[in-house]
Amino acid sequence: MTGPAQARSLDEILSSGTIRVGVNPTLPPLGLYDEQNRITGFDVDFSQAIADMLGVELEIVQVGSPDRIPFVSTGKIDMVMGAMTRTPERAKIIDFTIPVHTEVFGVLTTEDKDFTDWRELDSADVTMVQVRGTTPVQFIAENLPNAEVLLLDNYPDVIRAIAQGRGDAMLDVVDFVGEHMNKHDVAWKVVETPVDVYYCSLGVAKNSANLKDWLNVAIFELHRDGVVDDLWMKWFERPMLTDVDMSPWF
Repeated sequence: MTGPAQARSLDEILSSGTIRVGVNPTLPPLGLYDEQNRITGFDVDFSQAIADMLGVELEIVQVGSPDRIPFVSTGKIDMVMGAMTRTPERAKIIDFTIPVHTEVFGVLTTEDKDFTDWRELDSADVTMVQVRGTTPVQFIAENLPNAEVLLLDNYPDVIRAIAQGRGDAMLDVVDFVGEHMNKHDVAWKVVETPVDVYYCSLGVAKNSANLKDWLNVAIFELHRDGVVDDLWMKWFERPMLTDVDMSPWF
């Protein structure tokens, strides 16, 4: 990829009056289509807050998981959202800002279960309820081989099954099932020890230091002013499971 030379600088973005942001509309509630077939969601609202701070217009560009990194590395977009988890491999190609939000890969169960660690689910007495064909199914096979697994077709059915007592727990990115949890009058519990906590940032092109530096300051302010938490509650209907620990030193 030869994209870094094509990336727009902060001055060029300001001069153009527009910032182009990649959003994946297939990751609700981070990104989704509204009734008018417009892309909306947490990522759009957060991007609008960034654009407002810059004093420019926001242009949303639809991206998917395979093309989001090529789009930002080749300058087709100025930054990308959509659950952009920081990894060493990705950081070889693009740069990352300080985290915008976290995602908890952990266990959702109910308060009547006494699990405190995800490893306690490795028992023949435990029934995991999972969405057929998703990554956690393979993780369970490799790491919780003794657990029973009930496979269903979608997340609403999985949450309903746990609420009805037809299974004990679900292992997945728990943040994204809040809207389904809210439909059941159940005392939900997220097991204390997660499998992992992912830190999701804005992705920008390599060598875009002045843009990345400005974004870091902006993201810090949006955290400190409570904007991130407010937007998270608006779209996820529950607080972020693991806060981003703010540091004035980034």
